[in-house]
Amino acid sequence: MKSIAVTGYKNFELGIFKKDADEAVYIKETIKRHLIPLIEDGLEWVIISGQLGIELWAGEVVALLKEEYPIKLAVLEPFEKQSANWNENNQLWAEEVLAAADYHAFITKRPYESPAQFAARDGFIIDNTDGALLVYDLEKEGSPKFFYDRAKLAKEQANYFIECIDFYALQDVVEDMKQTF
Repeated sequence: MKSIAVTGYKNFELGIFKKDADEAVYIKETIKRHLIPLIEDGLEWVIISGQLGIELWAGEVVALLKEEYPIKLAVLEPFEKQSANWNENNQLWAEEVLAAADYHAFITKRPYESPAQFAARDGFIIDNTDGALLVYDLEKEGSPKFFYDRAKLAKEQANYFIECIDFYALQDVVEDMKQTF
């Protein structure tokens, strides 16, 4: 695999309201532990759409991994001014991740108009990546369900790679990290 999309829950869907909350440390470590073997097997690009939560944390992880590994980050936002209505802290968070990106573009080159732009984002990203890593638990639906359903269809039709990190996997990392401290 040369490219993988990383997506998942928005931070508020997880009850996390600060980018640097304690829980974020565990989420980022989990993402890192899943990305490193893929990078060591030849992964070159991590693609996110710049959504709050898992995607921006994944962007932070890739920025750190770039110090040790030949990995690149692309941010493909669904539309222009995606973060315009976010609070100032979240806008700064998005700007920090964008500053670390190797590539940035808008899938639709206009501001938000309709939910169809999110469907276009999902389709474009799935069509242009080899797989997806989702922080998504099938037992707790949320916004990643739309991406997951479309990726699952791609897997059935074209052997698209999908890996879901569920709450059990996150808990394993929490327990592992607590034992090492």
